[in-house]
Amino acid sequence: QVQVVESGGGLVQPGGSLRLSCAASGTIGSITVMAWYRQPPGKERELVAAIYRSGLTKYEDSVKGRFTISRDREMKTVTLDMKSLKLEDTAVYYCKAQTPYGGVWGQGTLVTVPS
Repeated sequence: QVQVVESGGGLVQPGGSLRLSCAASGTIGSITVMAWYRQPPGKERELVAAIYRSGLTKYEDSVKGRFTISRDREMKTVTLDMKSLKLEDTAVYYCKAQTPYGGVWGQGTLVTVPS
């Protein structure tokens, strides 16, 4: 069993920076991919960034060059460094751990970029 817990959300002014963290526990050796998703108000949940155990990363087009996903060697902690934040980055951000047995979601953390 794997559990994940997000932290680091909050209110940040446009152009500002914020770091989100995701702490994984349990059988972390089974985790193959860790990812950040977000769900803006009234919209569908979307993939923001993902990092594989190999270190390969993927980003949604609108965050490329602004967001950076990183992990520790054990995939125990994954961070999402966000800079140059925009109004449209406002969303609940979710961490997801993917294992061969399925995906495990965190409870989400709210990021608000006011207009």
